[in-house]
Amino acid sequence: MITLQGKGVFGGVAIGKISFYKRTGGQIQRRKIDNPAAEIARFEEAKAKAIEQLDELYNKAVQEVGEGNAMIFQVHQMMLDDLDYVEAITNMITTQEINAEFAVGTTGDNFSQMFASMDDEYMRERAADVKDISERVVSILSGSQEGGLVTDTPVILASDDLAPSETVQLDKDMVLSFVTQGGSTNSHTAILARTMNIPAIIGLGEGLTEEYEGKMGIVDGATGKLFIEPDEETLKEYREKQAEYQEKQELLQKLKGEENISLDGQKVKLYANIGNASDIGAVLQNDAAGIGLFRSEFLYLENDDFPTEEEQFKVYKYVAETMAGKQVIIRTLDIGADKQIDYFNLPKEENPAMGYRAIRICLTQKDIFKTQLRALFRASAFGNIAIMFPMIIALEEVLEIKEIVEEVKKELDDEGIPYNKETQLGIMIETPAAAVISDDLAKEVDFFSVGTNDLTQYTTAVDRQNANLEKFYHPHHKALLRLIKMAADNAHKNGIWIGICGELGADMELTEAFLAMGIDELSVSPACILPLRKKIRETGIADRREEILADVLG
Repeated sequence: MITLQGKGVFGGVAIGKISFYKRTGGQIQRRKIDNPAAEIARFEEAKAKAIEQLDELYNKAVQEVGEGNAMIFQVHQMMLDDLDYVEAITNMITTQEINAEFAVGTTGDNFSQMFASMDDEYMRERAADVKDISERVVSILSGSQEGGLVTDTPVILASDDLAPSETVQLDKDMVLSFVTQGGSTNSHTAILARTMNIPAIIGLGEGLTEEYEGKMGIVDGATGKLFIEPDEETLKEYREKQAEYQEKQELLQKLKGEENISLDGQKVKLYANIGNASDIGAVLQNDAAGIGLFRSEFLYLENDDFPTEEEQFKVYKYVAETMAGKQVIIRTLDIGADKQIDYFNLPKEENPAMGYRAIRICLTQKDIFKTQLRALFRASAFGNIAIMFPMIIALEEVLEIKEIVEEVKKELDDEGIPYNKETQLGIMIETPAAAVISDDLAKEVDFFSVGTNDLTQYTTAVDRQNANLEKFYHPHHKALLRLIKMAADNAHKNGIWIGICGELGADMELTEAFLAMGIDELSVSPACILPLRKKIRETGIADRREEILADVLG
């Protein structure tokens, strides 16, 4: 048995085989072609090869798992010959004069979304199948090996680390746990693990190598230990721990439908942070009162080109309708820094965290910004949407945003397009500058949401993505907590509400402090909703408010 020590970023136990993330040549590029007939012939040849591969897989699976379990490969063969699927690809190649790889990938995504939205459970299950066959054909066309997570059973996913553009494309049903060589507690891999409610370990170092591909592993998210090829005694011990953890999770389910109210009657809204529409199931399952942070940049990360107004509108509308009147706070595009997108052609920067990112891009590339705002306001007619703007440092930025918002509203009015004229506008408090001038900012917006991840790094001058600086990263730093308290006081003085949407919102060592500050809303990963509800319902601070504040603020 081999034991590797890292840092646990989400608790729980995972037991399964280890599979390393495999990288290929990257995103599918759209190319103009001169000979559509030749391109269709390329597609037909690749399709035939894919059917041949699936036939081999079927024969192998019959021997290993029986005919019933092998049938899926025959289903995939039939789907590849489906007339609607084939015509959609060949028509796209012919009419748009584009390369087969892009046509297959786009058609696969479109058909997958269509199946996923169907009422029939069997048809919904075909969404993953059509995506799988499309990826197989694209791999053959591009001459690359299959990339990403290549598995047909849930695994412990290992990697050096995962970029946002990689995490967003994972088949999350196939991931039992994340283990990485590097990373930080605020990396996207760690945030995704918390969203998915699965154990994760970062910082395992170079001891985590691909020689362990396919080996049995145990992940202890609480202690940060990864056991490779565990002995029988260790395996038995951790199966028991896994059962205990599951029992605790089931007890938490009894808190569904209960109020988020402290022992002394203080109410707090508990919202959820999500990255895309597919996370809504986890939001509803964990009984969140709303969505406090929808990271809209993942719409851009999922695409090979700028998502259109219509594409964005459909996603925002779907989220608003599915949440059925519960508030959905959508953060406008927040790329740059650690979230890079090739087609934006952002310049290479020495210090990207301090550079051209988030609202700075939106205020200098207003066509991109207005497209998103139009989509957001159009979707506001279908639910309770609020819009939140990131990385604010000056009152002038807020005033300019409001001018652009008014331009968008006028356009929609002129076109007779309905929208909610009372849509709330808020800003993120994630720079010390915003916290210090929060008194001025509060007069111009409807709410604040504190982004503690960035506020911590900017306040303490510690890059939150740099694993070498973990020991210097102090999320309970008094300077940070004083800034949050300052923003809370200024929000309430000016009659607006304040929430926290950074990872610190789920830190139960600070729940008392946030109640004492009068924080109105905590937005956390869906899996943290019920444990946090339990903590709030067991906490009373009325007679200790000043004592608690003195302790954390100094």
